[in-house]
Amino acid sequence: MNFSRLILQWYKENKRLLPWRETNDPYRIWLSEIMLQQTRVAQGIPYYLKFVKAYPQVQDLARAKEEEVLKLWQGLGYYSRARNLHATAKIITEEYNGKFPSSYKELLSLKGVGDYTASAIASICFNLPKAVVDGNVYRVLARYYGIDLPINSREGVHYFKEKATKVMDTANIRYYNQGIMEFGALQCTPQNPNCRECPLQDSCVAFSTNSVGSLPVKLKKNKVRHRFFNYLVPIDGNKKTMLRQRRGKGIWQNLYEFPLLETGKDIEVGDLTENLANYEGLEEPSEVYLHNEDKIVHKLSHQHLHTRFWIVTPSANLEEGIPIGELHKYPVPVLIADFIKTLKI
Repeated sequence: MNFSRLILQWYKENKRLLPWRETNDPYRIWLSEIMLQQTRVAQGIPYYLKFVKAYPQVQDLARAKEEEVLKLWQGLGYYSRARNLHATAKIITEEYNGKFPSSYKELLSLKGVGDYTASAIASICFNLPKAVVDGNVYRVLARYYGIDLPINSREGVHYFKEKATKVMDTANIRYYNQGIMEFGALQCTPQNPNCRECPLQDSCVAFSTNSVGSLPVKLKKNKVRHRFFNYLVPIDGNKKTMLRQRRGKGIWQNLYEFPLLETGKDIEVGDLTENLANYEGLEEPSEVYLHNEDKIVHKLSHQHLHTRFWIVTPSANLEEGIPIGELHKYPVPVLIADFIKTLKI
C-alpha cells in the first residue's frame, strides 16, 4: 500500500471529532484555518464555537465592529489574524456577494490567506487537487522521505510543496489533506512520536536511519529582542482609570492598554516619576508605587516583554476616566487582561 493510501486508512480509523469537520462550508473552514495558525486545536475550539455563535454567516462578521471582533479574539494572540479576518469578511460580503471564491488563485488573493490556507479551503470545500503544507505536513514528509532541507528556507519551502503535490491522493484530496495533517498532529508528533505503532514504519527513512529526532531541519530563529514595558495605571478618587488604543504596525495594533513608558532597562520609581510630565493627567501624582514586585516576562515569537505595572494616583480626577468595573469591555492583550483580574479596588 502506498503512502497516501496508508494516510487515508489511518485517518479513517483515528481522526478526531472536531466541529469544523462537520461541514464543508468555506466560511467555517476558513474561520477554523485562520484560528489554528499558531494555535493549538484544544485552545482554538472554544474560540471557533464563540465566533460561529456570534457570527453564523460571513455577512454577520462583516457587519461587526472591529473592537467587537478583537474582544472576542482576546487571548488567541497574533491579533493581525483577527484584523485580516474582519477585513476579508467585508471583501467576501461586498465583492463576492457573501460567497467565497472557489478557485485557489482567488482564495490566495484574500487578505491573511496564504498558500496553506488557500490550499486547505480549495481542497476541503471545493475538492480541488491542492496539497496543504503546514508544520505537521513538513514533519511527516521530512521523516518519511528523509528530507534534510531546512523547512524554513526558500529552497525547502519549494521542494516540500512539490513533494506534497506529487504524493497527494487527488481522488480523495479532501480527506487526504486532513489526514496527513492529523497524522502529524497525533502520530508523527514533534516529540516522542509513536513510531512503534506507526503504519508507515516499514518504509520510513527516518525510522530506518535512526534520525526521527533530527528531522525536520529548521534554520535558527532570529535573536530574541528584549523590551522593557512600564505600564502606568492611574486610579483616581472615583475609581476610574485610563486606557489608550495602540496605533501603528507594531504588536497589538488597535488593542487597548494603559499608558506605556518603554525604557531600555528596568527602572526605579524615581526614574518613572521624572517621566510622568509627558503624560496628560499624571504630571504631579500624589502617589506612585509598583504593583508587581516580580517582573512579568511576556514572551512573543521574536521578543520578550519585561513588564511592570505601576499604580499612579493622579492629583485630580481623570476627566475622561474609565470605571475600573468596565475595563473588561475593551479588547486588550492577554498581558493586560491578566493584570486587570488582579486589580482589587
